[in-house]
Amino acid sequence: MTHGSTNSQGRQLAALSAPAVIFTVAMIAFPVVYTVWLGFHSFSATGEGSFSGLANYSKLVADGEFWNGLYVTFALYILSMVLQLVAGIYLAMLLFHSKRLSGLLRSLLISPFMMPPVVAGMMWLVILDPSLGAANYILESVGLPPSEWLASPVWVIPTIALIDTWQWAPYVALIVLGGLQSLPPSVYEAAQIDGASSFRIFRRITLPLLLPTIVTAAVLRSVDLLRFFDIIYITTQGGPGNASNTLNIYGFRVGFEFFNIGYSSALMITLSVIVLGAVLMLNRLRNAVAW
Repeated sequence: MTHGSTNSQGRQLAALSAPAVIFTVAMIAFPVVYTVWLGFHSFSATGEGSFSGLANYSKLVADGEFWNGLYVTFALYILSMVLQLVAGIYLAMLLFHSKRLSGLLRSLLISPFMMPPVVAGMMWLVILDPSLGAANYILESVGLPPSEWLASPVWVIPTIALIDTWQWAPYVALIVLGGLQSLPPSVYEAAQIDGASSFRIFRRITLPLLLPTIVTAAVLRSVDLLRFFDIIYITTQGGPGNASNTLNIYGFRVGFEFFNIGYSSALMITLSVIVLGAVLMLNRLRNAVAW
């Protein structure tokens, strides 16, 4: 094949793929650019906008609801991330070593993350109902006091974190399971010959070798956890009070309940920068541990 024919095929391929590339870029770029533009404007009750510069971003600094939303966002992020990584690694180890588990049982163990968030939220809303829910019935049947769960300002964040962990720990487990299946068996054979215990093998061999895979799972879950919305909106809508009012929920309420589109856009851009910063930091960590 001549160099000229190769260039011709390259130009044809570029021409064929150009519409799809332009459409994809436009679908991503337009909402972002438009939201940035909205963040620099203020809008009246009639919908008329005027350029306000950094006024919306300056307002964030003095907004107590913003700082509360930032705290709730990171509290939920850290707690959910720790729970999901621990539960996901445990479930992956269980699936990897338990050869007797049937295919149906394996499918049931990893199925929650395939459930639509609306269905999961409504299901747990019924289970955790303080009066009629199964959770309090189980607590009372073993002699423990009932809990208010999602209605308690103290327990709402841990409860939401547990719901999200139930749904997404299997997703983390699938990623970790893929990493486990790629580890070299010769290392384990040498450790077993040397008489190393199972816990020592896990701590000294499995965990260090899995670290890049675990960080990858953390990157993927960070994008969802920092913009957590669906389960919270279905179960608490940011309540009780503002106890579960994350930045995403706060921005939604400001924009679609109070119709302050400019300030809501500034909130969403700020949240996007936070998500991007967290992903970049975790990517750097992944590259560091991969070496």
